[in-house]
Amino acid sequence: MENQPEIITKAIAFFDEGWEIAQGWLLSPAAWSQFALLVVAFLAALVATRKVSPLIKRVLTPSGDKSTFLSRGRLFVLIFLPLLLPVLAWGFTALGEQVTRSIFGSGAVIAFGKRVFLFLAARILVREVISDPFLKVLGKYVLIPVAAIYAVGLLGPAVTWLENTVVPLGNMSFSLLFAIRFAAAGGIIFWLGRWSNEQSSSFIKQQKEMRPATRELAAKAAEIAIFGAAFLVLMNIMGISLTSLAVLGGAIGVGLGFGLQQIAANFISGVILLIEGQATVGDYVELDGGEAGTIVKMTARAAILETFDGRWIVVPNEHFITTRVVNYSDAGSANRYEAEFSVSYDSDVEAIPALIEAAVAKLDFVMTEPEEHAPDCELRAFGDSGVEFAVEFWVNGIDDGKNKFTPKVLMEIWKTLKAEGIEIPFPQRVVEIKGGFPQ
Repeated sequence: MENQPEIITKAIAFFDEGWEIAQGWLLSPAAWSQFALLVVAFLAALVATRKVSPLIKRVLTPSGDKSTFLSRGRLFVLIFLPLLLPVLAWGFTALGEQVTRSIFGSGAVIAFGKRVFLFLAARILVREVISDPFLKVLGKYVLIPVAAIYAVGLLGPAVTWLENTVVPLGNMSFSLLFAIRFAAAGGIIFWLGRWSNEQSSSFIKQQKEMRPATRELAAKAAEIAIFGAAFLVLMNIMGISLTSLAVLGGAIGVGLGFGLQQIAANFISGVILLIEGQATVGDYVELDGGEAGTIVKMTARAAILETFDGRWIVVPNEHFITTRVVNYSDAGSANRYEAEFSVSYDSDVEAIPALIEAAVAKLDFVMTEPEEHAPDCELRAFGDSGVEFAVEFWVNGIDDGKNKFTPKVLMEIWKTLKAEGIEIPFPQRVVEIKGGFPQ
């Protein structure tokens, strides 16, 4: 076994140490008594769990409205019910450890069992309790391995090895332990930041007394504040001085000046839009480039428009500042549209306007008040095949598609003309054959 690699030598040393401990446990009456206490603690925890679990479910399950703060809190606590068995076993084992140490002066076996129960609790937490995908990954690859190493008593040597293993990175260097701590702490802190941002954004958007633009601005300000605080907390936990980030800040500034100027322009344009409130979520807008739709979401970089056929158009915020934008919702909810039709030259042309205005005014979505918004039928032209009319009408809302209001108005015009016996002409042509038909 001479001249073996260092890792093999260390593994053999750990194996020999573990074998000596196992032999000591197998031949020691104190070890067997501790093992018996472990079995008793587990059985007691199992019986207690079966007795207490139904009672906890009955007490914590809300019977009424589940959307209240208290009901959601009770449901949140109920999620952790699968941890009851390993936690009770760990608690009973801790009591048994006190007894064995007072009688035999040692408790290595029962302490090992207590660590195993803690490992089982971590495993159940990751597999059955946590539902967030990010936290599941963090628990699967960080929490469970750490709990397993701790259960077998190798956490101290593992931490020492990780701390002594230094990774050089240019003029900087860090240990593997620092990298793992940074990844775990950063992941947890920014997950908490994301969760806090979702809760605050939901709360702000429920405040209907605030203007939509004000709600969006408040939500963005809360998001920046939350993630800024999360970054500062992470730097403080890891012991990183903010003054050391001055060079990085300068590099970011140079990047903004050259390659990221469009992103910076869109971000600043988004802040201007939120402050001025000229276009916000819920507005129906039409841009100079022809894009039209309802704003369903405004991000730091762009606004998302939803067209009448369900498509989403991502429009950079800068376009709302530098180009012409028509906002159909900004001046009010009433909008004017028109429907064109024609009648035969044999019809009573003078009676058509009053007839159509009365028919269109009966539609429930057509405005009749104030008087200037009442339906108005006008003669537009004398066409080749008939007399051309158009009826103008106002509605409370946006005709965000080509088949929303106008088709219903045209259908009412058709019914009215048909009931009155008025002909809607089709194209007609007069053909003259010079010299007559040949005999």
